Amino acid sequence: MNGKRKKLIFSILGLIILALMGIGIYYWYNNAYYVSTEDARVDGDLVKVGPQISGKLLEFDIDEGDKVIKDQILGRQEALNLPDSNIDMSVIRAPISGVVIKEQGTVGEMVVPGQTLAIIVNPDKLYITANIEETKLNRVKEGQLVDVSIDQYPGVKFTGKVKSIGLAANSTFSLLPSTTGGTFTKTVQRIPVKIEFDKGDYKVLPGTNAVVKIHIK
Repeated sequence: MNGKRKKLIFSILGLIILALMGIGIYYWYNNAYYVSTEDARVDGDLVKVGPQISGKLLEFDIDEGDKVIKDQILGRQEALNLPDSNIDMSVIRAPISGVVIKEQGTVGEMVVPGQTLAIIVNPDKLYITANIEETKLNRVKEGQLVDVSIDQYPGVKFTGKVKSIGLAANSTFSLLPSTTGGTFTKTVQRIPVKIEFDKGDYKVLPGTNAVVKIHIK
């Protein structure tokens, strides 16, 4: 009986050691061959649509989800006191070709230059922004292959490559000031890395979460 118990105990210990070795090998392999992060998301260049002059918005004929082409007329304003040579300034046009993802112009309201009436993104030029820890950044190079998973499509694997590496940490652009008091906690900074990826026929949405594994070997 004691012999059987010893064998059972040794067998269990052996399985535990094998499991720990397997976990260790798994983490070693991933650390040696990949730089990974879950701090990533789908991004795109968001382009604002706005008026060139101040005046009442007479027409604004777009809805969220509409496809538009560059220079397409989206709306018109009152053209009071505008000479005929500048009448085109009262016309609101699409600055790029893409899809309207936000529409916030209301016919009849007074609008001014700099006001955002809509936001357009080109769905064919989406990319991944991955925030990589500064301690791992020296292993990341432009052109490296990347495995991409997007939470919007569980189980689907996308492929990409590193397009560019940011020139400053995200904290550089933070609105919050750096601490100047007596207490200081050092935190690992993250640098944005732009990744081009092939989305195929999937309708990927800007802002959705992603996980990336950059091949470093």
